[in-house]
Amino acid sequence: MTTEPLIDYFNKLLPLDKEEKFAVEAFFKERKIKRRQFILQEGDVSKINTFVVEGCFKMYMVDTNGKEHNLQFAIENWWIGDVGSFHTEQPSKLYIEAIENSVILQINKEDQLKLFVEYPKFNRIFRVLTENALVSTQRRVLQNISSTAEERYLDFMERYPHFFNRISNVQIASYLGVTPEFLSTIRKRLVKS
Repeated sequence: MTTEPLIDYFNKLLPLDKEEKFAVEAFFKERKIKRRQFILQEGDVSKINTFVVEGCFKMYMVDTNGKEHNLQFAIENWWIGDVGSFHTEQPSKLYIEAIENSVILQINKEDQLKLFVEYPKFNRIFRVLTENALVSTQRRVLQNISSTAEERYLDFMERYPHFFNRISNVQIASYLGVTPEFLSTIRKRLVKS
């Protein structure tokens, strides 16, 4: 099993001892996911937390008109999941789909709670992960209500340059809350300037 990238990830937050490393190997399960395969669909209750070892995912909702709205992308060493459904055990309104063939490590809620009790360091690690996600979400909301589409695009390019060869312009436009045509106009304007 490929737990080494996750152990390295945790070690950067708080160094793990030998027993804690064994716990990661015991509690996390590896899965290979094919491109366009879902790990969560609308209506399902999210019962797992997912760490991306290899590949790329998108998390999105589909509105009543059938339009996709991307909320998050995740690549190597990123987490992805419907936090609300995971914690409230309510059906999700989101989809999580592989954009590429991927390898992931997952932990279910029951095992995650056991991990917290048996190895308290993980409670702190996951609290930091949750806090970082909240900061990121607040930043994105503020940006969406106070920035122009061009400013959002420039920020996306600066923060996530590694996404551009892996994610289509249609998906980027959806994430930014603009049409693909408008994103094309922004890109042309930026090239000229």
